[in-house]
Amino acid sequence: MDRPTAIITGAGSGIGRAVAIALAREGYALVLAGRRADALAQSVTLCAPAACLPVPTDVGSTVQVRSLVAAAMTRFGRLDALVNAAGWAEIHAIEASGPEVFERAFAINTFGPAAAISAAWPIFTRQHRGCVVNVSSMATADPMPGFFAYAASKAAVDLMARCAALEGAAVGVRAFSVAPGAVETPLLRSLISEQALPTAKCLEPEFVARVIVDCIQGERDEDNGQVIYLPSPA
Repeated sequence: MDRPTAIITGAGSGIGRAVAIALAREGYALVLAGRRADALAQSVTLCAPAACLPVPTDVGSTVQVRSLVAAAMTRFGRLDALVNAAGWAEIHAIEASGPEVFERAFAINTFGPAAAISAAWPIFTRQHRGCVVNVSSMATADPMPGFFAYAASKAAVDLMARCAALEGAAVGVRAFSVAPGAVETPLLRSLISEQALPTAKCLEPEFVARVIVDCIQGERDEDNGQVIYLPSPA
């Protein structure tokens, strides 16, 4: 295919879905990953008429993540961008953050993106081009109480982006970490009510998506390897 292709995890809602819609408008073919097939089907409809391949995927499974990258190559034969937008969070006090909380946070927020980048790397290297964008969080710089495991797992993807940019310089690969504050998404509302955090104090997913697309399109190359913090409205 002569059109660029992107894999987007967490594409069934929130930031991932907003990125998919934005890249569809830019002419990308899309591989959309998420846990729920029905949510992915809705995203495919919203991205029409872009070529889309929905792949139900649990990003907490490195086996499924590697299969996702393989499916993208089988369908489209190229990969130009990888957006790691899937994420998981729960609020737990430190004393309640047992191994199971850390295992789930790191499986989805850290090991999934790591597996996706690792699987995509040989493709990017052969092509001499590629872009990785990890969706991180302002919690890595300013964590709220209860984000002991979440903030730690997201901090790892910041360093992954830096490492990928350093190693990728020789083969034409760029990498970014986009770290927004509170974003109006279903994940946020599963944690915090509108009474506690009004929508007016949250970022829109479309705003975050625009920054991510700018990274992919080469509009933010001065931030290659960096964390791009996007504070919530005051």
